[in-house]
Amino acid sequence: MNETVVTVVGNVATTPVFRELPTGSVARFRLAVTARHRDRVKETWVDGHTNFFTVCAWRLLGANVMASVNVGDPVIVHGRLKVRNEERGGQQWMSADIDALAIGHDMSRGTSDFRRGGKRETAQAAQATQSEAAQGQRSPAESVGEPPFGAGADAVASPEPVFETEAVQVAPEPVSVT
Repeated sequence: MNETVVTVVGNVATTPVFRELPTGSVARFRLAVTARHRDRVKETWVDGHTNFFTVCAWRLLGANVMASVNVGDPVIVHGRLKVRNEERGGQQWMSADIDALAIGHDMSRGTSDFRRGGKRETAQAAQATQSEAAQGQRSPAESVGEPPFGAGADAVASPEPVFETEAVQVAPEPVSVT
């Protein structure tokens, strides 16, 4: 059987939700993907149409998503595209879902800190992240950074994070998107 496999680059639009199902655990979030093009007259980059995808990450990938991904994070998602048609309240709805095979931070837009974990550690981290989200607490990754990609020129960026390396503080270089 031929499946449509896609790789999309965008920003996490909703807080990932983790559920234990009879078929296995799953993390689910919405991904916003905005096309950009260069306006040669104004000599600026212009946001185009935004597409939204529902991303499902099963089993260990889902637990890792819960421990690593926050709203606004720039990510790359690789997986199987499924377009669904359904009727809700007498109206026809169409949704585009991606069953993720791999998810990672977009390293062209910032840095990340990879930690290899076993199943038990990853599952515990996912449960801790889920309970923090339920209590309204923010993770450290949500507290700093730039406005989401495609947020527009009026968006205000959070202060740049400062990273400590032994006794020296280093501020990261600003990232410019071209």
